[in-house]
Amino acid sequence: MGQIVERVQAHYESCEVPFGKVYEWHPAYVALECDCGEKVTLTATSTTTTCSGCGAELGTFVHDIGEREGRLPDKLTHPWFYDARDRAQQHEHDEAAYPKGSR
Repeated sequence: MGQIVERVQAHYESCEVPFGKVYEWHPAYVALECDCGEKVTLTATSTTTTCSGCGAELGTFVHDIGEREGRLPDKLTHPWFYDARDRAQQHEHDEAAYPKGSR
């Protein structure tokens, strides 16, 4: 079957920009090393579910990733709902850096 080398939970990464924040989604994935030595990376949307080296079935990992993504906490899937205080501080910073009429 194989051994899990790395498991990364789905998450957003945020980047500060003037007057706001941009969120980029990173889906969950599992990096495996098959018993035959082949390295495979799978996501919930992987269409290849067999090892290219030996043909071992890896679909259960894909299904597991999809199940986990479906049960992520709201704070992880919608971080902007929880950033109100940070946004207010960013707004004050932007107003100080770019005063009204400074164009």
